[in-house]
Amino acid sequence: MKVITISALMLASSLTMAADYKIDLAHSGVVFKVGHLGVSTTVGRFNEFEGGFVYAEDGKSGSASLTIKADSIDTNHDARDKHLRSPDFLDVKQFPTLTFKSTKFEGDTLTGDLTIHGVTKPVSFEVKKIGEGKDPWGGYRAGFEAKTVIQRSDFGVTYFIPGVTDTTEIEVYVEGIRQ
Repeated sequence: MKVITISALMLASSLTMAADYKIDLAHSGVVFKVGHLGVSTTVGRFNEFEGGFVYAEDGKSGSASLTIKADSIDTNHDARDKHLRSPDFLDVKQFPTLTFKSTKFEGDTLTGDLTIHGVTKPVSFEVKKIGEGKDPWGGYRAGFEAKTVIQRSDFGVTYFIPGVTDTTEIEVYVEGIRQ
C-alpha cells in the first residue's frame, strides 16, 4: 500500500496544474486596425464579448475561446459603424458573432479557428504574458496580449478594397479571473 501511495504522490507532483480563467470585461479589449485610403489608420473595437482561457502554471500549455457580438463594433463614428454592421462588411443580422476557439498553444503562439462573416479559418496569435497574481478582493488574475494580422477577404469581407485595406491587425487584451 505504501508503494502505491508514494507512486501516486510522485505522479501528482509531476503533473502540471492548469486553471480556468473568465475574462474580466472591464479590464479587457478587442481592437482592430485597418488602413484608410492610403493616408491613415482607422482603429476600432468591439465593446461586447465573452470568453475564457485555461493557463497552466508552467506556461507551456493552455487554451482560449472568445465570442464577440458583431454589432458592438465601435470606431467612434456612428455612420461608419452603421455601415460596418451592414451586409457590405460584417452583416451582423446574418452573422451576429465573431468567434475564436484555440486548437494549440506552443511557445508564444496560440493557434485556433477564427470565424468572421460565417467563414472559419485557422489563425495564429503571438501571445505575451503581462503578469499574474492575487487581486485586492481575494481573487487571482492573469493578463495577456495577443496579436495577429489577417486578410479580411479570406473571410468574405471584400467591400472597398483597397480603399480600406485588406490587411487587418487584430489585438486582444485580456485580464482573466481564476475560477
